[in-house]
Amino acid sequence: MAKAPKPLNVQPNGKGQWEVKRDGAERASSVHDKKSDAFDSAQKQAREEGGSLREKGKDGKIQDERTYHEDPHPPKG
Repeated sequence: MAKAPKPLNVQPNGKGQWEVKRDGAERASSVHDKKSDAFDSAQKQAREEGGSLREKGKDGKIQDERTYHEDPHPPKG
């Protein structure tokens, strides 16, 4: 099984915009004026790659996390 790519993050960039940025990356994959546009872009990319994404709020805390690949350690229940 191929290793899943590092998660994508939808997060504020400190300039009033929202960015899509992979864990450990120095630069954002894309920058958007609206959070919903950033989320749509990240979701499309995560689905194509079989990855995951984290949606963060303005405070930087994770609000939602979604996985678009087979999770090797799925939650029970």
